[in-house]
Amino acid sequence: MSELIVGGVKVTYHVAGSGPVCLVHPGGPGIHYEYLRMPELEQHLTMVYVEPVGTGNSDLLPDGDYSMENYAYYANEVARQLGEEKVFFLGHSHGGFVALQFALDHPESLAGIIVYDSMAFNGPELGEEAGRRVDEYAAEHAGDPLADQVVQAWREDADLPADKAAHLDSLGRLLPVYFKDFRGIQDRIADWMTAMDLTLDPNRQPSLWDVRNRLGEITVPTLVLVGVADFICGEKWARQLHDGIPGSQLVVFGESGHFAHLEEPEAFSAAVLGFSSAH
Repeated sequence: MSELIVGGVKVTYHVAGSGPVCLVHPGGPGIHYEYLRMPELEQHLTMVYVEPVGTGNSDLLPDGDYSMENYAYYANEVARQLGEEKVFFLGHSHGGFVALQFALDHPESLAGIIVYDSMAFNGPELGEEAGRRVDEYAAEHAGDPLADQVVQAWREDADLPADKAAHLDSLGRLLPVYFKDFRGIQDRIADWMTAMDLTLDPNRQPSLWDVRNRLGEITVPTLVLVGVADFICGEKWARQLHDGIPGSQLVVFGESGHFAHLEEPEAFSAAVLGFSSAH
């Protein structure tokens, strides 16, 4: 583990692999980086797994201002610490928001961004669309106890106490809807599921964000990745990114939900390495 202090705030990160540098920013916000480890990519890229402010070993922000601009600022400070002229930046889910903001605010630091299962806004529309997708999942899997547990966890989510154990329990019950074929993969990811962790900051302030009208300003090479069965950051939003960002590439994984690096690791790695090799 490495760390730097930025304005009195500690930011930590972990370096693995060799080759061109790629910063990796997890989702959540607040989910610890371990769920996003990508050993296949570490064979070809220097993967720098960031623990964002408010997460894991990094400090909480005293004012609770976890805006996308702040996340991008601290990520750029990590990039500067590494001493690389330009880096790739892979952001998953909420981390994809940060990737887009990074590209808008600090394009000079970037060789390219990889926006993995994400979108260009954070607000009520996200939850409304995801709720519809949960209803579709429940209808498709009617009678399956897993579907019942997903629906119950989704309905309870907004009323969860500020308690880490409660949020981890809810996430665990929701996990089936995040995969295209959860039953087919659950034995293979048993250790991954038990290792999932998160940090809650009760001082976190609301952070509505929308850059849909600014996508045309993004000038760095961009790869958009999405699983066809992703219920929360789905193909609809990925195509919106692809259509809005000039020259972007889009890859849709036909056998994945929100975690293509687990469900289709070979295809996922091929897409990322093809992009990084080209830029």
